[in-house]
Amino acid sequence: MDKPPRSFLMRKPMEMARRDANSGGMTRTLGPWQLIFIGIGCIVGAGVYVMTGAAAAHYAGPAVILSFLIAALACGFICLCYAELASVLPLSGASYAYAYTVLGEVFAWGLGWMLMLEFGLAGAALAVGFSGYLTSLLGDFGVVVPAALSTSWLRTQGEPGGVTLIADGGINLVAVAALGLVAWVLVRGIRQSAAVNTVLVVVKVGVLIGFVLVGAGRVDSANWLPFIPENEGGFRYGVPGIFRAASILFFAYLGFEAVATAAAEAKRPQRDVPLGILGALVASSVLYGAVALVMTGLVPFTALDVPDPIAVAVGAVGMPVMAVIIKVGALTGLASVLLINTYAQSRVCHAMSSDGLLPPRFSGLHPRFHTPGFATIIVAGISAVAAALLPIALLADLVSLGTIAVFSTVAIAVMKLRTTHPDLPRPFKVPLGGIWVGGVWIGTVPVLALASCVMMAVPVLDDIVLRAIQGDWAPALILLAYIACGVALYLGYGYRKARIRAGG
Repeated sequence: MDKPPRSFLMRKPMEMARRDANSGGMTRTLGPWQLIFIGIGCIVGAGVYVMTGAAAAHYAGPAVILSFLIAALACGFICLCYAELASVLPLSGASYAYAYTVLGEVFAWGLGWMLMLEFGLAGAALAVGFSGYLTSLLGDFGVVVPAALSTSWLRTQGEPGGVTLIADGGINLVAVAALGLVAWVLVRGIRQSAAVNTVLVVVKVGVLIGFVLVGAGRVDSANWLPFIPENEGGFRYGVPGIFRAASILFFAYLGFEAVATAAAEAKRPQRDVPLGILGALVASSVLYGAVALVMTGLVPFTALDVPDPIAVAVGAVGMPVMAVIIKVGALTGLASVLLINTYAQSRVCHAMSSDGLLPPRFSGLHPRFHTPGFATIIVAGISAVAAALLPIALLADLVSLGTIAVFSTVAIAVMKLRTTHPDLPRPFKVPLGGIWVGGVWIGTVPVLALASCVMMAVPVLDDIVLRAIQGDWAPALILLAYIACGVALYLGYGYRKARIRAGG
């Protein structure tokens, strides 16, 4: 066996990676439009239906639209990096597979583990949002769901200088049930899942466009003043609040990672995956900005700290029927994101297990449906536990950190692959070029992507540290415990069982 430091950096041979992509056993059924719909299905969800309200109420005010633009710009640079890697290495597992092939095993494990955090907690956050809208919709028809069954054990409370966590003691069983239903659909197959997703995407996008068209004529411009509320300390409003809100909304653009994970089931991945990634980002960003602008123009931003902010905005201006339609659209929107998010997480598990870094059960396919059924059930179950116990604001912060770690690694991988394989055919290349410094290619877009990730990470980490200093240890403890578990699992299992160390 190689000496440990060198062995930790073993890279998966590109020939092996491509062979795995062509022999994984999953059916190639997805075209470019289906991939774009998968991306929109995963992007347009909790970010616009749920987190926009909390981001405006706690941090940015009406300037939340600027937060969306900052997050979209940052994701644009990262999207271009994904598109290049996906065109060269159309592999199931996306950024995890890129890291294993380009950077080495320890980077692949770390990135895969953060992807699991990213997708797992994003699924939990989506399920919590789904629970909020469903409970509100049922209430409109006189059906009251007890708070103990529809709220998480912890909740956030806004205070001067930030937010704090308070134990409420509820168990969000509505969110748990939503994840259970999604797992059942996914186990039955990607063709059926893609068809369900397409229907859900059409419904939710249509409802959001209807909200923008109807609400634009009833906007009260006084609600946009002051556009950037005066800072009240910490990240509570002002320019710091805008960037803090952007760091929260960053996870709302997670969908293009889901497109990349679908490479093993795409008909022509070298062409279709980059189209799916970029098309989904552009369409979703335009929709996000329009919705945020109209929503903050309908009601004062302080009224949006609720589980169903868009419905509240519509209801406050005397459109109760439209409010019900919005809630139905939100439920379809959140369901589609939850579906694709859980799909992507199960595919990452499948890829890691195929490489020997997770037990073989995670790469096993269902005998009838040929999907990673065991992995799907396990990841949905873990997300369900988080959804039952944790509030959506805390979940969003932790998801954002996982997303930032993943995106940073992807940007580095683009430069590394250009350096080590400059002549490799690239159907898609990041624009704006780059320079060679000491034999290393430094690309303009990858550097901008890294800078964007740092800009997104600083407010989240700063806020977590400040909370810990003030006695709110929950976010820091969850993050540290997760990292410790990942290190232990890699050293205790993944490092010893890795397939490339055994000779493939």
